Amino acid sequence: MLYPELFKSLEAVRWNMDADIPWDTFDGSLLTDEQAQTIKMNAITEWAALPATEMFLRDNRDDSDFSAFMSVWFFEEQKHSLVLIEYLRRFRPDLMPSEDELHKVRFEFDPAPALETLMLHFCGEIRLNHWYRCAEQWHTEPVIKSIYQTIAHDEARHAGAYLRYMRRALKDRGQLIATQAKQAFTKIGVLMASAKRTAQALHPTNLHVNKDMYPEDTVQSKLPEPGWLEHWLDQQIRFDKVWEEKVSSRILHNMSVLMEMPFPTVQDLNRYRKSLAAPDVAVVA
Repeated sequence: MLYPELFKSLEAVRWNMDADIPWDTFDGSLLTDEQAQTIKMNAITEWAALPATEMFLRDNRDDSDFSAFMSVWFFEEQKHSLVLIEYLRRFRPDLMPSEDELHKVRFEFDPAPALETLMLHFCGEIRLNHWYRCAEQWHTEPVIKSIYQTIAHDEARHAGAYLRYMRRALKDRGQLIATQAKQAFTKIGVLMASAKRTAQALHPTNLHVNKDMYPEDTVQSKLPEPGWLEHWLDQQIRFDKVWEEKVSSRILHNMSVLMEMPFPTVQDLNRYRKSLAAPDVAVVA
């Protein structure tokens, strides 16, 4: 089981919201209304760890190890929402999200292949780490800069934990699971490493997850400002091609390590994906 070791490693670096956030360094002159509003939107987005956890537990009923790890992931992700809400409570209480606004992002996700979802969230953690690092540079107020830096580190550790479960699927669960894992990981890897070719921000909270609710079936569609994410990325924190290349490079690097072959470009990964889908030649008696 991976859960005991992951619990121990994440527990060792867990930060304390009272002691490790420099609340007393707040400088209100360095926080704009525009910046404060984006903090509210991110606080609500992070609350979506709740329906994501419900999805993970439902779709991984046969995997108690991974399901147990969800207790750590869920705690830490909800803590991200909480620390952003606490920031607003202390310094911009007028912008604190209401309980109704938070609850709106809790809706049911359609069942999906567990291995594809695992890869999707692995890539999502990499992307979120880079978004928050970029946001930390955009912000000018020291406390929120520290918060974004802190939670960005958490997202990187979460990606590392998901990677452990991905490696387990390839190495320790038998040939059938390994084959399915390769197909799932390369399929989602091609999608998530190709974001610079799309207008849509490729993150789990911005993807359609419930066909009966379409088109209002993304987490972002449930926010008070449904279009805020693209505006935040493009016009505010300026998550540009240089940042996107960093995300793509990290995904491709990890896929190269997992598959034990180099993928310098998305095209290389896509060619390998297609080779996995090629049917075996059957011998007919």
